[in-house]
Amino acid sequence: MSPEDSGSNRAAQSKDQLSLYGRYLDDTSAEDSGNFLVEIGAGGRSTDVELEQPDEEPDSADDRITAPYDPSKIEIQTLNPTINLLISRLVNGMIDLAPDFQRKAGIWSDEQQSRLIESLLLRIPIPSFYASELTDSSWAQDSSWAIVDGIQRLTAIARFIAPEALKEAGIDSGPLKLRGLEYLKDDFEGKGYADLSGRMQIRLNETQVVVHLIRPGTPEEVKFNIFARINTGGLPLTRQEIRHALVPGPARKLLSTLAESPEFATATGHGVYSERMADREMVLRYLAFRLTDPSLFRGQDFDQFLALTMRQVNRLTEKEREAHARDFRGAMVTAEKIFEGHTFRKRFPGQTRRSPVNKAVFETVSVNLAALSDRERSALVASREQVVGGFQQLMTDRNFERAVSVGTGDRNKVVYRFAKVRELFRTILENNGGSTQ
Repeated sequence: MSPEDSGSNRAAQSKDQLSLYGRYLDDTSAEDSGNFLVEIGAGGRSTDVELEQPDEEPDSADDRITAPYDPSKIEIQTLNPTINLLISRLVNGMIDLAPDFQRKAGIWSDEQQSRLIESLLLRIPIPSFYASELTDSSWAQDSSWAIVDGIQRLTAIARFIAPEALKEAGIDSGPLKLRGLEYLKDDFEGKGYADLSGRMQIRLNETQVVVHLIRPGTPEEVKFNIFARINTGGLPLTRQEIRHALVPGPARKLLSTLAESPEFATATGHGVYSERMADREMVLRYLAFRLTDPSLFRGQDFDQFLALTMRQVNRLTEKEREAHARDFRGAMVTAEKIFEGHTFRKRFPGQTRRSPVNKAVFETVSVNLAALSDRERSALVASREQVVGGFQQLMTDRNFERAVSVGTGDRNKVVYRFAKVRELFRTILENNGGSTQ
């Protein structure tokens, strides 16, 4: 779980001693979230997304490497390229700076970028870069690098030395003029790269940096965990931001398009923020269970499951991606028509107050709706009172309630919650003659 997901201070021992609904109503520690614990977003703000509770069994801790691997398969090469070589790779399209991420996370201020250039001019070593060597030649050149740690530093250097190359890479911030220097203010304040003497330009270009390059042979789950564990900088990446950096390609565009769609925004009550890519992770969870039948889910590391789904989306044809986009939008519209203001949120019998968006409910309801025909979805809307009543009864099923609340990546819980919602929809359709199966 990402650092910004933390914030729970509810004692695990006490909630099991309470009744099902009472666990939430009687817990005063979540007073700002309508008695539900919610995720904390960037800037420390509460979101409208319910915090997923890890399973109390120690083996299911989110940040643990659960998939066994052979350490000998990890291949990391340490390189010492010059700044000139890095810029050359950028100019030739062989470095992926994940520009979409840059826009979301924000780039360093001009002063921060200028201080980095000042360090290089003073020959002060800067932190290492971490990159992943890319192999998917269907959309990228062989031997291209995806920069995962050091994006903002490399962006600052490129903006100062080769702003046009940065623009070609999708980041148009204009040339950097040095500002707010600490030691070289008198000589370099306000200057750009072209204003430097030839000697100082050469000093910059010939500066060597350290790049730890993770080679393609490293297992996917190990690669992800390596980046998760080195991710301790000033603005740690979320899990989805790491996936975004590691897996370029068409999946990025599909996730952003669907996350920014009005259908998704309306169905979630505009409660899932786009900053830090929380909305894209929600869409990815939907796609993961559309592309992998929940009954076949093997309960592997969930982060690995989502990363593999992004690669799977990259391999789809454009026509297949468009079909998934249509199904997603259809599911969003149908869900909102049925559940109205309580869409993708827990709702117990008699409950009127709106709960936060629940990720497990989101993926379970939306995937089951997407699997239906247009006629079946319309029939469910016509029977919306039965659907809502049936869902509220499901929430009184302790196994279902736990399957959408605690350890939601557990295989048995995934299979159970998807089967129960599918059964609910099918039963109502068959009773009302709306089923096409």
